[in-house]
Amino acid sequence: MRTRHALLALALALAAPAGAADYSTYSGKELYHRFCASCHGAGGEGNGPVASSFTVAVPDLTRIAQRHGGHFPDNWVYRVIDGRERLLSHGPRDMPVWGVELWREQGADVTAGERTRDAIGRLVEYLRGLQRERTPADASR
Repeated sequence: MRTRHALLALALALAAPAGAADYSTYSGKELYHRFCASCHGAGGEGNGPVASSFTVAVPDLTRIAQRHGGHFPDNWVYRVIDGRERLLSHGPRDMPVWGVELWREQGADVTAGERTRDAIGRLVEYLRGLQRERTPADASR
């Protein structure tokens, strides 16, 4: 259990900024690698460097659409990222759900908040682009 917590802390330290940062210029890919890849892997397949330390399997993000009947659920994915859709595997809503960090850095500035929503939207768009087509080998999964 200590090893798991240490690895999670390391992943968070590597992914989290030292202070409030402006993510408005980050591409979806940059956001993904900053906040998601340590658990979900560089290609989104659930094989990040800390994935093996968890007691639950880290989901393969390339199969989100497949798990939702062939449709990529943009709004659901957005809510997972910003913390409104609770996933037990993500732990408390403020860690490691990154939407909290993305919102925190913007404060009450409406224009900046809109840029943040755009940043989360870019991340959702990137995840949509990672989706794989269902293959015959997937039928056994």
